[in-house]
Amino acid sequence: MTARVDLPVRGVAAPGLLARAGVVSALGLALLVPGSAGDASAAPASGATSAATSAVSATASGSGKAALRVAASKKGAPYAWGAEGPHRFDCSGLTQYAFKRVGKRLPRTADSQYRHVRHIKASSRKRGDLVFFHSGRYVYHVGIYAGKGRMWHAPKPGASVRKERIWTGRVWYGRA
Repeated sequence: MTARVDLPVRGVAAPGLLARAGVVSALGLALLVPGSAGDASAAPASGATSAATSAVSATASGSGKAALRVAASKKGAPYAWGAEGPHRFDCSGLTQYAFKRVGKRLPRTADSQYRHVRHIKASSRKRGDLVFFHSGRYVYHVGIYAGKGRMWHAPKPGASVRKERIWTGRVWYGRA
C-alpha cells in the first residue's frame, strides 16, 4: 500500500430523484457525483441497481449517508488487495473512497481509520457509520453500516463489493 495525499471533494445530495424513479445511469451519476465528470468512477459497477443507492434512509448522518450511497453504487466491483478504486477495492479502500467522494478524509488502512474516527456505542450506530472488525486491539476489516445489522464492504479476494449481514458481535463502530 502506498501513502497518498488527496484533496477533499465537496459532496452533493445523492441522486434521490433518479433513484426513486428507478433510473440511475452512469451519465446521471457522473453529473451528480462531484469529481466524476468525464469519468464513470461514480457509476454503478457490474449492474448495481437504483435499489442499492436508494436503500439508505434519512436516519443516517449527512456525510455518512452520502458515503453509504457511494459504497452501494460500487456493488459488484471486485476486491483487490491495496486497491483504492474507482473500479477495484479492498475494505479500507472502499471506505476511504466513499468518504472522500463526500468531502471527508480517512486514512488508508482499517486500523488507521479506527484511530481517526469518533468511537460510538453499538446502540448509537446509524447508517453510514463505520463498522470495524477487530482481534484484540488490532482492527483488520472495515465496512459501512447499512442498517438492520448489515453493511457494505469489500470482503476478500475473489469476492466483490456487497451488502452483507454483520457476522459477529466483535465489532466496534465509528463516525467520520
